[in-house]
Amino acid sequence: MASLDQVSIAILLGAALVMAGILSSLLALRFGAPLLLVFLLIGVMAGDAGPGQIEFSDLRSTYLVGSVALALILFDGGLRTRFQNISAVLAPSMVLATAGVLLTALITAPVAKYALDLNWTEALLVGAVVASTDAAAVFLLVHAQGLRLRPRVGATLEAESGTNDPFAVFLTLMLVELISAGSSSFAHVAMELGREAVLGAVAGILGGRIVVIALNRVALPQGLHAPFVLTSALVIFGAAQIAHASGFLAVYLAGIIIGNRPTRAHNAVVTFLDAATWLAQIVMFVLLGLLVSPQRLVTSIGPAVIVALVLMLVARPLAVFLCLAPFRFNWREKIFIAWTGLRGAVAIFLASIPMLVGLSKAYLYFDVAFVIVVISLLLQGWTLAAAARRLHVALPRSDRGPRRVELDLPGQLEQQLVGYPVRPKSLFFRRGLTPSWSKPTLVIRDENILSPIEADPVRPGDYIYLLAPPEKAEALDRFFVDMPPSSAPDPHLLGDFTVSGEHTLGELAEVYGVKVNPDETTLTLADYFDIHLDHAPKEGATLDLDTIVLVARSISGGRVNVIGLRLPEDPEEVPPPPPPLELLKQKLASFWSSLAGI
Repeated sequence: MASLDQVSIAILLGAALVMAGILSSLLALRFGAPLLLVFLLIGVMAGDAGPGQIEFSDLRSTYLVGSVALALILFDGGLRTRFQNISAVLAPSMVLATAGVLLTALITAPVAKYALDLNWTEALLVGAVVASTDAAAVFLLVHAQGLRLRPRVGATLEAESGTNDPFAVFLTLMLVELISAGSSSFAHVAMELGREAVLGAVAGILGGRIVVIALNRVALPQGLHAPFVLTSALVIFGAAQIAHASGFLAVYLAGIIIGNRPTRAHNAVVTFLDAATWLAQIVMFVLLGLLVSPQRLVTSIGPAVIVALVLMLVARPLAVFLCLAPFRFNWREKIFIAWTGLRGAVAIFLASIPMLVGLSKAYLYFDVAFVIVVISLLLQGWTLAAAARRLHVALPRSDRGPRRVELDLPGQLEQQLVGYPVRPKSLFFRRGLTPSWSKPTLVIRDENILSPIEADPVRPGDYIYLLAPPEKAEALDRFFVDMPPSSAPDPHLLGDFTVSGEHTLGELAEVYGVKVNPDETTLTLADYFDIHLDHAPKEGATLDLDTIVLVARSISGGRVNVIGLRLPEDPEEVPPPPPPLELLKQKLASFWSSLAGI
């Protein structure tokens, strides 16, 4: 019975720690504190050196939980990644995720060697452990502080975060093997890297396509779609790892494939994985915090601080500027991308690998990584929003999207039933705007179900359901949010020839002599974009209006508020041939699209 009591106590303490992490997230979000740091500190306080006095040293369980958590985090990131958002920044993101990680490790290694009294291989292992970024934490902080990034900057960081972790894992494992075995050749390392990357990509793409086919063809009971996708992600990860491929790359690519294909119960899957990912992060960081020994940290905190400062202020910026030199990023964007080198889950997880295999000085790697993560979260995490505003890479934060309910219609995927509350200041209510590809189906008013004809006119407080293609359903969101007041656009985003989105098509027709549909003369230019775009407007989106082209120059509150005019006499009818680098980027994006089937 005593052993059963111990099991019950372990369950109680484990659940209490996770609950503490969940509740602490509310306080952290309120004050803008980095959540990962909160979870780590809860684990430290619960450990044998803190008031909790819990003795925990199970490295194998920690590695198992960390692997599962990191796989789920990467899969969830891939699932939420829209390929059209990252295709334009695929080349710079891949360079940052590979050459950037390697350069960061190489620049950090000499400082680690002399500050920590290590040999060159051990110093390079320290650099590899802390070389990858945790952009998931970055976006969580940006969201909590009411910011959204310029699309190109955000997409670059998003793609880099999903692909630099596998490279950092590979580099760390190769160095651990090198230290354990004592010798290895450059050719062997390069061959292993290529094999793991290729097999991981194949496993991810094939696995993702198989999951899509299974989701759409197998009649699973309601509620089992999300657990099926989650377990499928772990199967892909485990199979790739057993085949000595990069399981982390495989699971990220599988997420991209599944997230960019029409599937059943997509909204339920995303919601379920969001909760599972949160829980995985909390459990992983609490366990990693339990492994920390404050007494050990005292001896290594000084050198670790030096390594952290060099990493943040020298290694990461140099790597970013060198990697992005061939691409068209301005200096503000490069500085911000360099400052977002936030260290988190991957660094501490990789630092536990030397302890698991029993390397000498294993706890030194772990302690140094812990100190670097804490300093990075404190210094970079709390100043990230201010840096985004100062460097003009932050756009005005749009209002929180409306509550949307998605219903999976049995037997077909061509249409999705989406429901919204009708708000008094929404485009739908004030101007009666809905895109032509959506169809109002029913209205709920005072707990009564009405047809659109019976409910006409729709009132604020009603709940309306519309049919829409699954790939366009999210674009309906902007019609059901409260319209924000027009705001002055960021001067860094404007072109030379622009007009306000509040001008009407009739006014534009009078000035430029363009032909406008008589039924649309009273529409504003912003309304024109809302009606005729089949997706949420983004900077650079274009629409033809007779002989001129309207170009979205600035977005505020989900609407186009500044529009550029491209007149017929603009010398752009015969565009010059793209430069060789741009042509290479286009071919790379086209090859990836055909390979992924997106």
